[in-house]
Amino acid sequence: MNLQPHPISRVHPMTQNLLQYYEAIERASQDMLEAARNGNWDAVVKLEGACALLISQLKHAASSQPLPTEEAQLKSRIMQRILVNDAEVRQLAEPWLEQLDELLAGRTKTLH
Repeated sequence: MNLQPHPISRVHPMTQNLLQYYEAIERASQDMLEAARNGNWDAVVKLEGACALLISQLKHAASSQPLPTEEAQLKSRIMQRILVNDAEVRQLAEPWLEQLDELLAGRTKTLH
């Protein structure tokens, strides 16, 4: 059993809020990936909207409270995980987006 405190609990309280935004975005990106893996594109779109809102809130919070250098490594690791999740969602979305394009263009595929 891992009893180590979560890394965010070891940071300065003023920057904890910023790191919580990054972690919330990471959780949303993980949820988006899970929804994409399950083919639940409605959920992916909703979660993408939630991510956009969180990112907007993060930008606002970061403008008045910059993240200190010592927490930058944690932020970097979180961002790398978000980017990996995003890349996989995009890869999973490509076939779906192609089908959507064909549908919108009036060219439906025949399923055999």
